[in-house]
Amino acid sequence: MRLSVRLLAVSATALSLAAAPALAQDARTLREAEQLRDRALHDNVAYELVEELTTRFGPRLAGSASEQASARWGADRFREMGFDNVSIEEFPLALWTRGEARVEILSPFPQPLQVVALGGSMATPAEGIEGEAAIFETYQQLLDQPEGALAGKIAVVLQDTVQAQDGRGYGATSPIRGNGPFEAAKRGAVGYVLRSLGTHDHRFAHTGATRVGEGTVPAFAMSPPDADQLRRMVAMTDQPVRMRLFSTAGFTADSHSQNVIGEVRGSGAADEVIVIGGHLDSWDLGTGAIDDGAGVAITAAALKLIEDMPRRPRRTIRVVWWGSEEVSQPSPAQGLAGARFYAQSRSGEMANHVAVSESDFGAGPIYSLNLPAGAADTDFRRAAQAVLTPLGVLFDPAPATGGGPDTGPTVAAGVPAFRLNQDGTDYFDTHHTVDDVLDRIDPEAMDQNVAAWAAFLWLLANSDVDFRTLRGTATPTN
Repeated sequence: MRLSVRLLAVSATALSLAAAPALAQDARTLREAEQLRDRALHDNVAYELVEELTTRFGPRLAGSASEQASARWGADRFREMGFDNVSIEEFPLALWTRGEARVEILSPFPQPLQVVALGGSMATPAEGIEGEAAIFETYQQLLDQPEGALAGKIAVVLQDTVQAQDGRGYGATSPIRGNGPFEAAKRGAVGYVLRSLGTHDHRFAHTGATRVGEGTVPAFAMSPPDADQLRRMVAMTDQPVRMRLFSTAGFTADSHSQNVIGEVRGSGAADEVIVIGGHLDSWDLGTGAIDDGAGVAITAAALKLIEDMPRRPRRTIRVVWWGSEEVSQPSPAQGLAGARFYAQSRSGEMANHVAVSESDFGAGPIYSLNLPAGAADTDFRRAAQAVLTPLGVLFDPAPATGGGPDTGPTVAAGVPAFRLNQDGTDYFDTHHTVDDVLDRIDPEAMDQNVAAWAAFLWLLANSDVDFRTLRGTATPTN
């Protein structure tokens, strides 16, 4: 379903400049932010980027030739856009390959299920795994089982993911995928199957990363209708359900991934860096359009609009297309390999990072802004609200605690985060599935995203607000 983005009918003269004479932004900066916002609404650079990315390179599994080729293309596009200090920064990676995956009910009602292997999961023996299914309606029911209680069985969790605008339903169920196989193995299970962490009712399954390394078992996700079928089966008979699992998934080679970096160098406070971006890798089922081709395109297009401005921003704005966000690695750190590499390789520069955020929630319209703690009652917030309100973006007084998954290691190093929150009501209908394709993106909604990013970044880059010094102060809720 296409999303509809309607701008509020507010002219430049209707912005609340007169009502807020103490704004830290000067009138020129505000007018320029408005101009960037309005220009973005008629600009199609973001859609063209994600269209080319998904068409040229298709799926971009971390460490694959496709992901590596897309990074080289991205660096070339950054140079064409006029970005400064363009680079590709490589780091080692273990390449995971999906292979084949099959799950079938052997009894009491023999039939195949529609499944995918979880990312990072291991292969079964060549003959597969057979066993009685231990079926749980909730993940907590599995966790309540003592060690050894599932010996020789296949653990199955049917818990649904609740649909929510901000994606919190996925946040609540993601441990079922991330830690479920490990927890099942602790209790003696020989295999693991969960209901896909999706919010649709179509018969395709969602992949996604799970914990890798010792102490796990082969793991699969089944489509929501297959989970419902299994529920009906259990209700219809007292006989135990027996299943067979087969997978050839596993880590197959040493490879590398990479971060693609470009920036618009500041003038006046160039050493102060604002970091934005998204992740370039994707799962291998669809073409990674909403996760996260949209995000890399939105942030690059916003920075391109800023690069085209007659004057330079005061602070430097850096765009990072992180590599290897999706697939866990056989190391203690597990995931976010590109984000960790970025933060670790710049550990001595974190004091110069003034803010960080990413776009990694599809291309739905942005509906709210979160700022770091202490920033709610500031002239900067009032300026941002004045410019973003015509886009339908409201201010949420709850402090931003992170800017998205790939910002995590940078935030952990002490860098404040902000969030431009997208409407993700239907994001988990297609996330990590064969249906994550370009057709799921509404170009009009994508333009609204670019408008919000470009206008906000212009205000932040040309302000003297320092989120680092504001933290710890009171955050009013008015």
